[in-house]
Order: sequence, then C-alpha cells, then structure tokens
Amino acid sequence: MGELYDFPPGTMAIGRLDEDSEGLIILTTNGMMSEVVRSKKVEKEYYAQVDGIITQEAIEQLQNGVLIGFKGTKYKTKKCQAKWIDDPNFLARSQKIRDERHGPTSWVSITLTEGKFRQVRKMTSAVGFPTLRLVRVRIGNFNLGDLQSGEVKEIDSVLGV
Repeated sequence: MGELYDFPPGTMAIGRLDEDSEGLIILTTNGMMSEVVRSKKVEKEYYAQVDGIITQEAIEQLQNGVLIGFKGTKYKTKKCQAKWIDDPNFLARSQKIRDERHGPTSWVSITLTEGKFRQVRKMTSAVGFPTLRLVRVRIGNFNLGDLQSGEVKEIDSVLGV
C-alpha cells in the first residue's frame, strides 16, 4: 500500500477515530497543540446517523447528559449540544450500513468537549437510538467541509480552536 501523503517526521494524530467511524482528523508535529486540541476547551462535533426517527425527548436527554459505561463503571456525560439535522448527504460508505427495508433512520449533530471511548455511540444507544454511522465534522474552528476520504489539506495552525 502506498503512502497517502508525505508527512513530516514526528507527525501525530490529535485524537482518534475508531475503525467504525469516519471524518476529520488533525495531524500535527506540535505536541503542545495536541494537548490544547484534546483539552476540554475544544469542541468536537459529530454527525450520527441513528436507527429510527430520533425524538425531541431523546435529544434533550443527550443535551443534559446520559449514563454510559466507561472503564467498568457508570459515567454521566457532561451537558452538550445536540440537535436533529437533515441528512448531510455524505458519499456512500464502501461498507454499506444497511438498507431502507430495515426501517427509517435520522441524523443528529452532537457537539462535545469531552471524548470518552466510543462516547457518542454509547450516548445515542443510551437514549434508544443506536448509531449506525458516525462522522466527525468539526474540531474547534476547523470543519471537514468538502474534504473527501483520504484527502489531506495542509493548514498553518489550528489556533483559535
């Protein structure tokens, strides 16, 4: 497999996405920048396609925090921004999630300042709407925009995040 891009030595990812998730990843050679972006001061926004038509009640539960499992104990997530959104019309995944005959789906935007292991997936499941597809669309002030899978855009700084 060939290299996607000629990254400088010492390049590291800020945060991670699990193998079932997709979207924005910021790479840096600045360890301090990594700490700043991973801090609880920087928002991370995700679009989650969920099983079923999400209710206003479920969105309010997400906003107020829900109990999820974390490291073998129960953890109440911090208050966050959550709202129903129209289908963002992302390109189809190479691995199809499911087809329409299995019932309706809907999309929700969830903006967090924390990032526990598989947190968004656990949160939507906790309110009765399991995540089928998860895309990180924003980290701080940097948006995924129209970047495609595997595409790289060099930026001078993510200051202001």
